[in-house]
This record gives sequence, C-alpha cells and structure tokens, in this order.
Amino acid sequence: MIEEIRMQHLGVIADAVLPLGKGFTAITGETGAGKTMVVTGLGLLLGQRADSGAVRAGAAQASVAGVWVVPEQGPIADIVTDAGGELEPAGAGRSELYVSRTLSAEGRSRASVGGRAAPAGVLAALAEQLVVVHGQSEQLRLKSAAAQRDALDRFGGEPVSAALRAYEETWEHWRTLDAELRELTENRDRRADEAARLREALALIEATAPEAGEDEVLTERAERLANAEELRQAAALAHSALSNEDDDPDASALVADARRLLERVSDPALAGIAEALADVGYRLADLAGQLAGYLADLDEAGPHELAAVEERRAALNTLVRAHGSLDEALTVWETGSARLAELDDDSDRVERLEAERSTARDVLDAAADALTAARTEAAGRLGTAVSEELHALAMPDARLEVAVTAGSESAHGRDDVAILLAPHPGAEPRPVARGASGGELSRVMLAIEVVIAGTDPVPTFVFDEVDAGIGGAAAIEVGRRLARLAERSQVIAVTHLAQVAAFAGNHLSVVKASDGAVTASSVRRLEGADREAEMARLLSGLTDSDAALTHARELLGLGTAAAC
Repeated sequence: MIEEIRMQHLGVIADAVLPLGKGFTAITGETGAGKTMVVTGLGLLLGQRADSGAVRAGAAQASVAGVWVVPEQGPIADIVTDAGGELEPAGAGRSELYVSRTLSAEGRSRASVGGRAAPAGVLAALAEQLVVVHGQSEQLRLKSAAAQRDALDRFGGEPVSAALRAYEETWEHWRTLDAELRELTENRDRRADEAARLREALALIEATAPEAGEDEVLTERAERLANAEELRQAAALAHSALSNEDDDPDASALVADARRLLERVSDPALAGIAEALADVGYRLADLAGQLAGYLADLDEAGPHELAAVEERRAALNTLVRAHGSLDEALTVWETGSARLAELDDDSDRVERLEAERSTARDVLDAAADALTAARTEAAGRLGTAVSEELHALAMPDARLEVAVTAGSESAHGRDDVAILLAPHPGAEPRPVARGASGGELSRVMLAIEVVIAGTDPVPTFVFDEVDAGIGGAAAIEVGRRLARLAERSQVIAVTHLAQVAAFAGNHLSVVKASDGAVTASSVRRLEGADREAEMARLLSGLTDSDAALTHARELLGLGTAAAC
C-alpha cells in the first residue's frame, strides 16, 4: 500500500504531498491542473521511462518520493535486500519502504530504493509486486490476445497456475530433447567426419606414445649431440685443470698442497682456513667426477644417437603441428576416447532420444489438455462473473464470454483466449478488440479487475480516468465498483466525475494557482464544505450553485451509505 507520495517540480506541480493510505482515493482537479502528473510521478517510482520534458520549466530537476507499507518478508523484501536497500520496521509484520526518483532537466535519472541507489530496473521489478496501473494504454493492451490470456490465468487461480507450471516444465523438457535430436540428425555427416578425424588422431598419438615435456628434453639433447666435439674439448680441458693424470700440477693437487702446509703449523686462525681448503678439495674432486661422466656420455654418443633423436623429434613435431603443442596432443589422448565413444554412439543415441521425445510428447499432450480443461472451466466462471458486474455497471443486457480455442503451440500452452462481448440483446458476441466502444472497454476492464481481485488480489490499483466515455448511472456504478475493489486493495483513481469521486474515502484535489506566467499546482485533502464545493464544480462547473451543492451532498450521501 502507498502511504504517501511527494512530488517536486514535476510538470506544473511545484511541491505537493499526496496522503493516500488504504481504501479508495479519488484525485480530481480542473483541466490542466496537473492530475496527469500524479500518474506520471507514480510511473517514475515504478521504473517507467523518464522524460526530461516532465521537469517543471525553470527547475534544474524534478523529484518524486514514495513511502510504501509492505510485508516484512517476501518477494518485495527480497528485491530490496538484493539491491542493497533496507526496510524500516513498522510493527505487526509490516515495514516501510522508501523509494525515490530524480530527473534532471538534461534527462539524467537517478533512483533510490530503501536508502540505496538502484537502477530503474529494480523499480520495475518492485512495480510487478506492488501496483497495477490502468489507463487508456491499458485499455488498448486489453485488446491483445496475450493480455486476455493473462487475465484468464489470473482469475483461474491455483488450478490454472498448477496446470500451467506443469505444462511449462514439460514443454521445456520436450524442447530440450527435440533440440538435441535435431542437432544430432542435422549434423550427422559433420559428426561422422569428426569421429574419423579423431580416430586417426588417436591412432597416431598411440603409435607415437609421447611423454609430457619430452620435446624439450630432446631439443636439449640434440643440441648437445650436434656440438659434441666442441663440448668434449671444453669438458676435457676443464677436467685436466681440476684433476690431471700427468705430472703437470692441477687445481686439486695445488689445493691439497696448500691444505697440508697449513696443517703443519699451529695457529687457530689457519686451522679454519685449512678446513675450508679440505672442503674445496672434496668439491673439486666431485666436479672432476661429474666432468668425467659427462665425457664418458659424449664418448658413448655418436652420430647414430643424433639421428635417432632427430627422428623422434620429427615424430613429435607431427603431433605438435596437428594439435598446436605436445600438451594439447596429450589432452586429446586423455579426452578423445570418451568423445569418440559419444560420436560412435550417435545411432543408438538417436534411437534413445526419439523414444524419449515421443514419451515427452505424450506427457506434453496430456499437460496441454489439462491446461485447456482448467482454462475452459475458469473461462465459464469468468464470463458469468464479469457479465454480472457489467449488469451493475449500467450494461444490463451485456453478456461477456471468454472463448478458449485451439491455437498454435507455445510456452503458454495451445490455447487461444479471446474475450467476447455482446453489449445488446440479440447481438453476437464479438472480440472486445473490435466490438467495444471506449466507454464499454473501460467498464469491461474494471469489471474484470473487480472479479479477478477475488482470486488474485493486487496491493494497489491505479486508474487514470477509467470513467472516460461514461456518465450518469454508469458512472455511479463505476464508483461503487471501485469502492468494492478497495475492500481488498488500495485504489487510486484520477477522475473527472463526481459520481465516481463520491465513493472515495479519501478525496484529493489538485489545485492550480496562477502567478504571472508561472502556473503551480499543489494537492489538498478535501473534507466537509471544501469537498462539497469540489463535487459541485465537477457536476456543473460552479462551486457555489445551490442546486449543484444539493446534488453534491446527495452523491456524497450515496457514497457514505455504500461504505456502510
């Protein structure tokens, strides 16, 4: 429920606060006073597109702020929490939600939800949970087949909802199987080619039997073998310098002599150096041994080993060229068998999928039939209930039917839903899209909402001149129905008819004041004589006409009696 809305510099409204609250609120005012801006402001809070033209002339920006009373937990609280906002505790399991929207004259827009900046999409998500807005555009939307189907599904309640959920799940399962089967059959040749290439690649990898990192090891080995003579000469000279078998002194012998000389004298400082020389001697001996082994390895290797290494490298390069790297080839080896088994199983998979799809089709047929049956049953009840409402809305001979016929298959079922109206006795029911006038369409829309509200209540309804094109007794009945709808939901109606405003428990007037070239509007709550005067103005254009005031009091009494 909307507790309050404040608007600043929006259109002709300079600064206005709309105290709303529960029940039925009527908003009236002279033409051009800014009643439409009320709906525009509410639309901004609901995430609708921001138009910089709505900013009041001379103002830098317009702003709208609203306070909603919402459940402490549930979808609304989840949306606010996900957006980083917070709800203010209000007691009795309720919370207050603060929402705002600013619009600059340059067209920039900012939104806030629960004290935290949020994109307009969050406002739109909240709107789906909070408000249904009806205006001329919604009447046009009612002419669409999708909107008529949605209206029937809302009225159908849990039986239709459960049947629709079951159908949607089955539909999605069938579509998944069908898409997989089509992919297999339409790409059978491509998959067969892939299997042949993969089989050939696996055979080559198996025959080569590569090891991880083997190409790098062989590259290093080939380089050594290609420079064997130069390497042998360098290693031999280094080995001779460390450990010479001839009489020429070598590093090991010289270090050993130095160690023995130091060990012959007695000085603690030299003893430490002697120990270090001993370690150097051991290290030189170890290095000499490593060089000897290296020379032995080079002596054993010959041109035949270099040829073998190059041959192996060529085999590995074949895999590298085919797969990009040796690691990729090894990955193909690890995963290719499973993929090949999958490709080779195509024929069996096609048979299995065809059987599964056939079974899913049977289940889908049954789900579609169940959904059609649920909709058909609900359609009969909806037609009867709306017809009764239309009789009370000064259409005593009108008959509304909801036709459920076979249509094309989609995610919503196989039904075409059409709302048909026979406004007069003997008239054949015709689609409301073609057979209803503007006034009739307004009443059909209202009647449908009143009926649906019994099974699918909405927190807040906003009606923007739902009474367009009607008057007299029909207008009184529209007022009665809005008051009846307000027993379950909050109702806000922008109206130009006193017959409708009379049934509101809360009457707000958008008041226009002229100050030179600048026109500003504000909003006042009307009570007592002020309300009577506004009702008289709506009836006759005069606020002090005795006849109009008498009629106004009569209407207000009618509204009060209806409330009791």
